[in-house]
Amino acid sequence: MEDPKYLCWKCGHELDMSTKVQRRDSCPSCDADLHVCKNCRFWDPGHHNECRENVEHFVRDREKANFCMSFTFKSTTDADRNEAEDARSKLEALFKKLK
Repeated sequence: MEDPKYLCWKCGHELDMSTKVQRRDSCPSCDADLHVCKNCRFWDPGHHNECRENVEHFVRDREKANFCMSFTFKSTTDADRNEAEDARSKLEALFKKLK
């Protein structure tokens, strides 16, 4: 099984996760906050409050550091990324046929 990779939500830079992400940590490549909803494994724009966890507080800006206690940095593998890229290319091909 391949090792998971941890990527910045904004620039895709691979991060060293040898230590836990703290609230004020930022990406060494683009300086974006890392303890944000968009880097959390529970973030889901299709769910209530855009989160699959039952959180009581509303987070106004999903791209800024927050105090959420449920935050768990999401990981990805090369297989996950390849699957997403394959799906995206199939959709693009389908829509080109429909034009």
